[in-house]
Amino acid sequence: MVEGYSVRQLVQQSGHSRPWLHRLIGSFLADAPPTPTLDPQTARYLLFDGTFFHRPNSIVVLMDGQTRTLVRGQFGVRENSPPELRAFFKPMISEGLRPRSFTVDGNPQVIKVLKALWPDTVIQRCLVHIQRQGLNWCRRFPKTAYGRQLRQIFRKVIGITTAADRDAFINLVDDWEDRYGAEIADRKETGRVFSDIKRARSMLLRALPDMFHYINDSNIPTTTNGLEGYFSRLKTRYRQHRGLSPHRRSNYFAWYFHFAPR
Repeated sequence: MVEGYSVRQLVQQSGHSRPWLHRLIGSFLADAPPTPTLDPQTARYLLFDGTFFHRPNSIVVLMDGQTRTLVRGQFGVRENSPPELRAFFKPMISEGLRPRSFTVDGNPQVIKVLKALWPDTVIQRCLVHIQRQGLNWCRRFPKTAYGRQLRQIFRKVIGITTAADRDAFINLVDDWEDRYGAEIADRKETGRVFSDIKRARSMLLRALPDMFHYINDSNIPTTTNGLEGYFSRLKTRYRQHRGLSPHRRSNYFAWYFHFAPR
């Protein structure tokens, strides 16, 4: 199937035979499209994320955060592999990519590579990822006072729009940390629920310095939601092409990126 149409529908609409259409599709999948050249004047506020199709490989995508237009995508790049990430990003430097910000989900390897390649670029943490993961780790109905208070803090994450909101949020985190932080850090308990609270605390403290850059520059996207929607559409299309060989699979995604930049 192609873009939501079965081969039978394509035969009916195009007037071509089924073998002819299979040869046409096969000719596309035999080779990858040309790699696009970036316009250095456009892509400044960027979204980056990855998603799994065939573990351990994933697709990574870089998107213009203002136009929601694809800058570059590639199948077979692992987000936890710095060499693969550098190979993905480095050609864009010579092509003229001069980003002002990257909005990312918090993968430490991604952040490390981006900071190494573009030291002066702002790294904005995706607020939706922070809130979603924090609420999940805190549970829906925490049984402890520190868990309930931490959950309330995470619930406020995506509602911060002004410098006053930011300062109030940071004060809440500081007050919670002063009251519970040392106790939680020192406890040797290994239960699942308490371990998740420790993870939530650690994530929030690490993310805090990079959560609110958008307050000073409204062009910086606060979330990677634009990529979530793109991945959802891509997965829907891909499910219509089961049984692709590894070579054709890579070319399929390359052509998808070429023809569907949004």
